[in-house]
Amino acid sequence: MADQGQLAEYLQAMRARVRPDDIGLETYGERRRVPGLRREEVASLAGVSASYYIRLEQGQSANASDEVLDNIARALRLDTDEHEHLRVLARPGRRRSVKRPPAERVHEATKQLLAGLGDVPAIVLGRRTDVLAWNRLGHAFFAGHLDFDAPARPADRPNMTRLVFLDAHTRDLYPQWTAKAKAVVGNLRLTAGRHGDDQLLNALIGELVTKSPEFAALWADHRVKACTATEYAMRHPLVGDVVVHQQAMTPAHAAEQTLVVATSEPGSPSQSALVLLARAVRDTR
Repeated sequence: MADQGQLAEYLQAMRARVRPDDIGLETYGERRRVPGLRREEVASLAGVSASYYIRLEQGQSANASDEVLDNIARALRLDTDEHEHLRVLARPGRRRSVKRPPAERVHEATKQLLAGLGDVPAIVLGRRTDVLAWNRLGHAFFAGHLDFDAPARPADRPNMTRLVFLDAHTRDLYPQWTAKAKAVVGNLRLTAGRHGDDQLLNALIGELVTKSPEFAALWADHRVKACTATEYAMRHPLVGDVVVHQQAMTPAHAAEQTLVVATSEPGSPSQSALVLLARAVRDTR
């Protein structure tokens, strides 16, 4: 039932954002009771019967073909990430569900990579955005107010999503906080779609919905977006304003972990600020 509910809510949210005039659909001035497209209109645009689309939206059709899902994605103007999310929700039986997965660990090769990055801020996140490891500069840049050794203790690991929404220090790092918050939630929704039975992930989402009205509003929007590479203007408490390019990549030995690195333009004031922070980190060790 949880899978059916996710699919229904997602399709309803995607329908609501597409206006009839966006796709040249004539409404002849009629008053509409629902925002966006009606179910029958989506069905017509996708080339399926209204009854079939309604069953799909209600989670009663688990065998939708790739062609049907592709047609619905085009009708709803879904991008690549949104399209893939639709596939995952429409076919919950294809997931590999683990309700209580073991504690995530960082491969030794990834630890060596973190250490080798040296003066580049870098952190490793687990699939629930727990901080599994960071190098010295990654810690100082993203969360210097926290215990450096916390990621080594699974029970004490910081969670990046929780920090973005509930931690004042992390929030102050991002002058354009809303953009960061949207990116974090969009990426977390992709993970939730793939791991709907992950109890720890669901508990995190429930906590944030309860404690953060901003998270709750963004979560209800159902937007999805993979975090890959984004430029952020940040305001660090020690070195001031910095513009960095945050890149997310998958370590070779852990498909569900993410290595995040922050780089700056060579010769820029931002690079000078990172060099200054790296020097301060070395001096305090």
